Amino acid sequence: MILTGEQRWVCPNCPATARTVGADNRFHPCPGLAGLLAPMVLDGVRCEIRAVVREDYVSGEDVRLDGEGRPVMAVVTTRDDGQDCTVYAPTALLRRC
Repeated sequence: MILTGEQRWVCPNCPATARTVGADNRFHPCPGLAGLLAPMVLDGVRCEIRAVVREDYVSGEDVRLDGEGRPVMAVVTTRDDGQDCTVYAPTALLRRC
């Protein structure tokens, strides 16, 4: 018999919590990051999760906007032992002439 343990997930930016069995990671629309899809971390892990606002010109690209209308390029999770990054890549639009 193979036993898989329960994992408890939390978000340092909002009160969201979750419990899973055998899941690798967990994401949620975070109200603390203006509705962006952000990772949850294992309960007890000290970290900071922050949104990185896009600082260059958006032009006609289809970019991810937060709940306040700002273009966001990534969500960065910084822990004592490393850093993870969720990137929101822009999408090009095709217009027929």
